[in-house]
Amino acid sequence: MNKRIELLQGDITKLYVDAIVNAANSSLLGGGGVDGAIHRAGGKQILEECRAIIAHQGRCHTGEAVITSGGRLPAKYVIHTVGPVWNGGKKNEAELLANCYTHSLQLAVEHSVKTIAFPNISTGVYRYPKTEAAQVAVDAVNAFLQQNTFLDKVTFICFDAENLTLYEELLNKL
Repeated sequence: MNKRIELLQGDITKLYVDAIVNAANSSLLGGGGVDGAIHRAGGKQILEECRAIIAHQGRCHTGEAVITSGGRLPAKYVIHTVGPVWNGGKKNEAELLANCYTHSLQLAVEHSVKTIAFPNISTGVYRYPKTEAAQVAVDAVNAFLQQNTFLDKVTFICFDAENLTLYEELLNKL
């Protein structure tokens, strides 16, 4: 396993890292799952900053990422990225999902983030198959870390045991 990659099960909103990643929708205004939990825990400041981003650039497109403060979260920043909706794998879903990780990591480095945590992007209401999503996530993060030494630790935080097991198997192969 890559020593700069960590795997945990739990609640991303409780992590003491420099940045957490939000599996956002393109409106950036909150929603269900991880997105709703981050907005609830982080408070109005995150929502206000997301509204300012929307006013400045419009919606966040699939595969892209934007950054706000962490509001009331233990994390200093929230990086919001929009994962792809699963359409059977025929609409560049893997490339778009990999872009979520890569663009989030690039934004982290630009903001001097040393520690970052990712949830399982697109595997909830966006229906991306968990096994395939985990493979894309691990491959994208590992490739980024091989090219960039700035980040100290990337954490995959899984809410459920199923994802934890999938990531554990993949990370043990690195």
